[in-house]
Amino acid sequence: MEIWINPRCSKCNAATAALDAAGVDYTVRRYLDDPPSRTELDEVLDRLGLDPWDITRISEPVAKEIGLPTLPRDLAHRDEWVTALAAHPVLIQRPIITADDGTTVIGRDPASLDKVIG
Repeated sequence: MEIWINPRCSKCNAATAALDAAGVDYTVRRYLDDPPSRTELDEVLDRLGLDPWDITRISEPVAKEIGLPTLPRDLAHRDEWVTALAAHPVLIQRPIITADDGTTVIGRDPASLDKVIG
């Protein structure tokens, strides 16, 4: 299992605490220090069944600086969204957890965590 975290994020800390309490083995990826590639982002989005704008922290100052709030949320602009996430990983919603079986969730609530903890 792998979890993408920002160690200053309370939701990330809650997710790792839940994984620890469940006795789950996992690898931590501090995605701000080790950003995912475009390919990794596309793979995660596919597993999540989401589009890049669905996992974008649009309220981050850099989102406004690069014009994301006005970028259309459609397939024609999908590449621009993925490029923005790869270039500015702070925009990626967290934590993202991928279980060994490929199940991937944004682990911000107990129900999502249950999907990967089992």
